[in-house]
Amino acid sequence: MSYLLLIVFGMLGALSRYFLECLIHPDPLPLATLLINILGCFFITFFAQSSRFFRNLSPQWRGAISTGFIGSFTTLSAFLLEVIHFIQGGNVLIAAVYFALTVSSGLLACWLGDRVSNTLFHLKEEAK
Repeated sequence: MSYLLLIVFGMLGALSRYFLECLIHPDPLPLATLLINILGCFFITFFAQSSRFFRNLSPQWRGAISTGFIGSFTTLSAFLLEVIHFIQGGNVLIAAVYFALTVSSGLLACWLGDRVSNTLFHLKEEAK
């Protein structure tokens, strides 16, 4: 059952990434990849920090959501390939800006995911 969940959630994550890539046009920066990775950073941190509140969620479901959906949604390899393409095309400054923007916004999204999770679930604990 866990492999089936992982496969289904992996397909959903990949399809979600593809859908966003079709909606967002990559000029001059690959904005789709940037947005996808920022969202992935937020959601993986939010989910990891919130998982203690989802005690009824089995390890199989946790893996399907984190590794399956979020893991197949985000794309480090596409990001780094885009950086290499910028460098090979002589656009070193754009490569550096894109790299720094992705890393810094990813860290910010992780921090925000942590803060949102703590705020939401802290309020939930207080309501009990």
